[in-house]
Amino acid sequence: MVSERAGDVTPFLAMDVLERANDTDDVIHLEVGEPDFDPPERVTETAVASLRAGNTNYTAARGKPALRRAIAAHYDRTYGVDVDPDRIVVTPGSSPALLLAMAALVDPGDEVVLTDPHYACYPNFVRTVGGRVETVPLRPAEGFRPRVSAFERAMGSETRALLLNSPANPTGVVMSGGTLADLATLAAEHDATPVVDEVYHGLAYDAETHTMLEYTDDAVVLDGVSKRFAMTGWRLGWMVVPPALVDAVNRLAQNLLICAPNFVQDAGVAALETPPERLDAVRETYRERRDLLVDAVADWGLDLGYTPQGAYYLLADVSDLPGDALDVADLFLEEAGVAVTPGVDFGDAAADYLRFSYATDADAIREAIDRLDDLLATVER
Repeated sequence: MVSERAGDVTPFLAMDVLERANDTDDVIHLEVGEPDFDPPERVTETAVASLRAGNTNYTAARGKPALRRAIAAHYDRTYGVDVDPDRIVVTPGSSPALLLAMAALVDPGDEVVLTDPHYACYPNFVRTVGGRVETVPLRPAEGFRPRVSAFERAMGSETRALLLNSPANPTGVVMSGGTLADLATLAAEHDATPVVDEVYHGLAYDAETHTMLEYTDDAVVLDGVSKRFAMTGWRLGWMVVPPALVDAVNRLAQNLLICAPNFVQDAGVAALETPPERLDAVRETYRERRDLLVDAVADWGLDLGYTPQGAYYLLADVSDLPGDALDVADLFLEEAGVAVTPGVDFGDAAADYLRFSYATDADAIREAIDRLDDLLATVER
């Protein structure tokens, strides 16, 4: 018998599309956020050396001290923020960090406020611990930028946390420092905790990224090596937690996760010590790919209305095409061999949209554009 909790978990459509696409010949993958870069060479070399040194045993649940010190140094170097390594808990990916955050903060019936659109899995993390989701609709006409006043209207006496994402999946929007500061103040006024997913930090093109830790210590900040270092399958993330939550989160990690892989933690230190010039080159490559897709969407006559500032996604309105967004995604896959993600995966406000990922190489993006040019020329509107 399946539990009610498991039954409430909705599918992750991006992964469903990926599974269908993998069963189809000659498909260009614009549906998943999978960087096509290799990790920095020193990262791989460090992992291999660590394996050969026999570092395959358990570590402390909160992570190896060297990695936690490297993470703290990253916040100092990048944002000028002093983070005590004792506030850092290392996790096998940033998704487990979000699970720990929800388990530490949310009791059954508590409310978590998040944006709409939002990362597809966020509501399922909230529901898994018995929480309730309250959403703040983002307006396409405003470039999907969050408004603090909308959060204020959504919050109430049962609000326990704000779940934020910047740079954002699926919109690519980057929250300004002023917005983060105002949301930190708002959360404090409601005795709520900001939980901020910063896993796309380092991948911003037209905006400066700020960490919530610049504005408050009473926040849970999530990050990891998956996106900017192209280490998705390595499964290494972390969380910075308020001092009052450290013991609770560590106990949860001990019981639910045990620890992140030992040798991968050593590789994480190497990743965080990567020269900034490499990331500069990665960002510029993503910017060029973004511009290719933004121009193509305009040529197709689909409403974009904004330019993504970070991550590697954009949302395009396909409501002028026949059928709903699910139908359009099926059409693109079956008739053009281009896999994209239906926006309904990301909330009601994205139901008329498709998410395009530009994490793949520019030649594949150009080929996808040519295929969709040909297809859309035959579609009546």
